[in-house]
Amino acid sequence: MATTFFRRLARSAPIAFPVALGSQSKAGSGAFRFSAGAIAALSGGFSYYYLASGNNLVYLDQAKEEETGPKTALNPDKWLEFKLQDTARVSHNTQLFRFSFEPSAELGLHVASCLLTRAPLGYNAEGKTKYVIRPYTPISDPEAKGYFDLLIKVYPDGKMSQHFASLKPGDVLEVKGPVEKFKYSPNMKKHIGMIAGGSGITPMLQVIDAIVKNPEDNTQISLLYANVSPDDILLKQKLDVLQANHPNLKIFYTVDNPTKTWKGGVGYVSKDMALKGLPLPADDTLILVCGPPGMMEHISGGKAPDWSQGEVKGVLKELGYTEQMVFKF
Repeated sequence: MATTFFRRLARSAPIAFPVALGSQSKAGSGAFRFSAGAIAALSGGFSYYYLASGNNLVYLDQAKEEETGPKTALNPDKWLEFKLQDTARVSHNTQLFRFSFEPSAELGLHVASCLLTRAPLGYNAEGKTKYVIRPYTPISDPEAKGYFDLLIKVYPDGKMSQHFASLKPGDVLEVKGPVEKFKYSPNMKKHIGMIAGGSGITPMLQVIDAIVKNPEDNTQISLLYANVSPDDILLKQKLDVLQANHPNLKIFYTVDNPTKTWKGGVGYVSKDMALKGLPLPADDTLILVCGPPGMMEHISGGKAPDWSQGEVKGVLKELGYTEQMVFKF
């Protein structure tokens, strides 16, 4: 099943993908581990795949949409089961999960939205099932039919991420949504700056993909992406390909623990990095921020107790950005 999955990808990435396919070794539970070179090849294959194949990402023989428009797989009011098709290991603690649904349907996701996922977590005093619920942002094209991809960082004590890690191809995940986080529209701002940490790259990627695939969208994008080490940078190959092919996208990476050969930034996102890498405060500027709580506090301040945006604090406030210029995922 997994081999079929990778071979379908190879049709759209015939050069890079066989390298990864040839170096895979089975690691149980339907997951695959790759060497550093194979990971780069796999990421490159995915990158080419996402960039070149548009809406025909897996089901290359899709039926034409009916005049009423494509069917959608999501339901915002009901938990639905989606079958795990395959998994692939992307880094030492991050995996890609592909879930499938009816090939002629679209997921029904808007930019930038997330899904709610849930997993059973024992029973309460009344004998009813308890659930852990977590939001995740798909990294696949919202218009792709028949499947969606989630990039999950697996934490040792993460109740939901551990549930993901236990899934095998053929298992199902309960999903509800979409939940709109940030409503993007083409050319809504002249320049969008982004600060992401770790898996906080996922909503940024949704917005980046929407901008670069639309020839009528002239938005400039600047991304500051922070991680613990170079090995923790998720989807770097895809991001690098996007930057190389789209002059309106500029990316700066920074890590806490650099290697001897590392050529990017070192340390937390600083005021100096923000000054050099982000658009200046202006009415036609918007800064998007997504990352772990500590990073959010340092950069922009966290959300308010009621989960509204709250006031802008930290580095962005010091640089003169206002509440109207900042959005916190």
